[in-house]
Amino acid sequence: MIRAYKVMLLPNNKQKTKLFQCAGVARWAYNFALAQQQENDKQGGKFLSDGELRKRLTQLKQTKEYSWLNQFSNNITKQAIKDACQAYKNFFEGRAKFPKFKTKKRTRPSFYQDTSKIKITDTHVKLEKLTPSKKKNRQTFNWIRLAERGRIPHGAHIKYVNPRIVFDGMNWFLTIGVEEAEVKHGTYNEGIGIDLGVKSFATVSNGMTFPNIHHMPQVKKLEKQMKRMQRKISRKYEMNKIQTERGEFRYRKTENIKKLEFLVLKKRRRLKNTQLNYTHHITTTLVKTKPAYVVMEDLNTSGMLKNRKLSKAIQQQTFHEFKRQMTYKCAWHGIELIVVDRFYPSSKMCSRCGHVKEKLSLSERTYRCEACGIEMDRDLNASINLKNYAK
Repeated sequence: MIRAYKVMLLPNNKQKTKLFQCAGVARWAYNFALAQQQENDKQGGKFLSDGELRKRLTQLKQTKEYSWLNQFSNNITKQAIKDACQAYKNFFEGRAKFPKFKTKKRTRPSFYQDTSKIKITDTHVKLEKLTPSKKKNRQTFNWIRLAERGRIPHGAHIKYVNPRIVFDGMNWFLTIGVEEAEVKHGTYNEGIGIDLGVKSFATVSNGMTFPNIHHMPQVKKLEKQMKRMQRKISRKYEMNKIQTERGEFRYRKTENIKKLEFLVLKKRRRLKNTQLNYTHHITTTLVKTKPAYVVMEDLNTSGMLKNRKLSKAIQQQTFHEFKRQMTYKCAWHGIELIVVDRFYPSSKMCSRCGHVKEKLSLSERTYRCEACGIEMDRDLNASINLKNYAK
């Protein structure tokens, strides 16, 4: 089992400059491979393998014009060419759209590190060839500090998978996979059913309820601050628009606008991380109860978004992220995850007698059975039906 870790890096200014340069080299190599494939395709040639493209790149490195590539690790360009070839294959095999060239503005800076060259300790990570010097006092430049102490397992017996250095717009991160053994509990409790919704994010059949985080004061405050700052940016753009000779308007981005946009980015990142942390808290809490199985409903989110009154609230809930986390966390702990068909009447069915209602409006928050007369919260009733589905 491969477990992924993502840890923030704390590079100094010189290291940040070098990391951006490495990401630029990876972007250039990806575009080089894509251009070679497209040119070869126009001439009617067969698909070029990544080995053939790497040979062409090696010949380019021997020229004076492209000698600057020798200052960087060859694993960066090698993996970038492999990624471009894989993207080209995915298109022709119908798995993805036609690959586009990477640009400096629209592409997330990232690059690959070789699994045998990367070294990790409790506090630092050593990257390959950030400096060409082999002197001991200069080699410390390759060691970058980690924001979390002892987060990533390390040692001679540890096997790493696909290490990447990624920039998310504000900070640099190390993402790496580690091969670990599957954890199995000695005893498991009774299974649970989870009903996802808008009023409450998740209602569990054992009585646990997790409220909607977007109804909490701290999240509402962040959203309000973001709206005010975005309105302020719009006003500044209007103040700085210029009319050209053709009569067209162009908007000039000043330093003050750049500062405000960076503050909005920080607020948006904080809001996103708050919600992601809340989702991790819920999924971890549910897995730690050691259920024998977990039952969830396959929601038609794209269809639910067509409701104009609830589309924003549904989009904020990130049901897909919740399902993704439950999938891999259940796999880590040997818990069976059952996904129920979206047409299963979990909300309309009575959890006691099995009677199914013909209609159930969204405004009915209490389920009242016409057959047996039971009354309970509709979300709790749905979660119990999901739990009973496994039986």
